[in-house]
Amino acid sequence: MRDLATSLRGKPYQPYGSDLRIHIPENTLFTYPDIAIICGDIIPSDEDTDTAILPTVIIEILSPSTKFYDRGEKFKLYRDIPSLKEYIMIDAESPGIEAFSINSSGHWELAEYKTTNGPLPIHSINLFLEIADIYEDTKLVS
Repeated sequence: MRDLATSLRGKPYQPYGSDLRIHIPENTLFTYPDIAIICGDIIPSDEDTDTAILPTVIIEILSPSTKFYDRGEKFKLYRDIPSLKEYIMIDAESPGIEAFSINSSGHWELAEYKTTNGPLPIHSINLFLEIADIYEDTKLVS
């Protein structure tokens, strides 16, 4: 996350780690995503002022115990966030990233990255991260 924070320095976006709780009033979910990127200031939930609403990007690290929930039910709940533009899932066991983004028609589109070569575009915040940097401290870099 340090590289992400450095890349966003001077931009109106701020990344937050898993200690920031997100509330989705549209479906009542309270959750702690691995990384949430918020545009501008944190807007607190009406139900809990220590909880944020309206992230622009959510990133989840897929583990064996959470990957099916993160890809399925959790993503379905995340789609109720009106400000969410991108949902990115990073596989922790093998090189692989699933990046969903909202297109101009309001539909979610998937882009998959199956190697550690090349950039991961995060279009909604005008950022490109090198996939090798994401996997840098793992044994998965090719």
